Amino acid sequence: QVQLVETGGGLVQTGGSLRLSCAASGRSFSSYLMGWFRQAPGKEREFVGSISRIGTTTTYADSVKGRFTISRDNAKNTLYLQMNMLKPEDTAVYYCVASLRAGVRLEVTTGDDYWGQGTQVTVST
Repeated sequence: QVQLVETGGGLVQTGGSLRLSCAASGRSFSSYLMGWFRQAPGKEREFVGSISRIGTTTTYADSVKGRFTISRDNAKNTLYLQMNMLKPEDTAVYYCVASLRAGVRLEVTTGDDYWGQGTQVTVST
């Protein structure tokens, strides 16, 4: 089992940047396929990006491609999401997710995956 804690959220103006972190504890971090999801008020939770176990494969939602970068440091047991050129529509609670499933993409989650508690990102106009 793994425990996940997200930090780094906050209030930023349109066009600004934020870097989210997700600290993992418990079972070996490098065993997990990792991802970021977000949920805006009144909307379904949606995929943002994912990264393979050794960090060689990244996948992004079209809405964030070219603006967001996901990375991981397995030595520090930490997942990151660098968010640039933020827009008001990026306002949401951001969650990191860990999965033991096979493969290199994490666009859909299951009940066997692990979630953090979330961190709020608010982009003002």
